[in-house]
Amino acid sequence: MTRALAINGSPRMEKGKTALLLNAFAGGLKEGGAEVQTYHASKLKVQACACGSLRCWNELDGKCCIQDGMQEIYPKLRMANILILATPMYIPLPGDLQNIMNRLVALMTPELVTRDGRTRARMRDEVNITKIALIAVSGWWEMENMDTLLRIARELAEDASVEFSGALLRPHASYMLSDGEITSAGRGVLAAARQAGIELATLGTMNEATLNQVSQPLVPRYP
Repeated sequence: MTRALAINGSPRMEKGKTALLLNAFAGGLKEGGAEVQTYHASKLKVQACACGSLRCWNELDGKCCIQDGMQEIYPKLRMANILILATPMYIPLPGDLQNIMNRLVALMTPELVTRDGRTRARMRDEVNITKIALIAVSGWWEMENMDTLLRIARELAEDASVEFSGALLRPHASYMLSDGEITSAGRGVLAAARQAGIELATLGTMNEATLNQVSQPLVPRYP
């Protein structure tokens, strides 16, 4: 069975628009036969990486010396096949999610290689992650405002030598709701997010047309 682990970086956790999109996507993964576990970065209270000497690489054989919420999810991360990073657009990331991403270094081997002119690592043999996917929401109209998030997720996948499976990007996400209720356009976005999850679970990839439906304009651009 395919196992997916999702980390919701939104400080609003289940109350935010990030959760709306993530829950729809996770529902599709489950419909496609995958097992999904979701963690909220704000609940985990993960500290910043404090080992500039990379003790997890050089002394501790992949074990992180910091005892905090990361210790709860390291075993789950090792078992997962797909890592899903879900986040609202900050400048560029909420701090709790950034801490978690930095602490993923313990899952990687220090056996570095040069590929296409860049230094890269890879996941340790006992880590099953082969794919990373991104879910991101933004309040601004243009999807391009999330380019930095997209680049960070791609770089993380490249650094770990795993596949970047694609991104569900939702600009002007507030227009998915009206008076606290999901609009018809919002329901269309969530249906596309669910379909993307089904595709990733059953096909191992997400259709570009499906991802475009997630990102479709919901209102005309303001002046």
